[in-house]
Amino acid sequence: MTKPTANVFGAATAEIKEIKEIILMITQALVDNPEQVHIDEVSGNKASVFEVTAAKSDIGKIVGRNGANLNAMWTILTAVGTKLGRKAGLVVID
Repeated sequence: MTKPTANVFGAATAEIKEIKEIILMITQALVDNPEQVHIDEVSGNKASVFEVTAAKSDIGKIVGRNGANLNAMWTILTAVGTKLGRKAGLVVID
């Protein structure tokens, strides 16, 4: 069994890939056009930001009423980021 490789910022690339897949799965379940959901990851020194893009008509569904869906995803990312020893953020691009 091989150890997952780490990127220059210290987080294992396998773990970042899993986080992206979790965000993708959640957002695709919320929208009407799941094939148009894309997640990009931008890494910094001690943080990763995940950028979500989707169809304009689906942005409100990702955000949720009063930001409830987005807040729930931020909570998950914060917990995972804490476990990895880095900050994680989520941005919805419209």
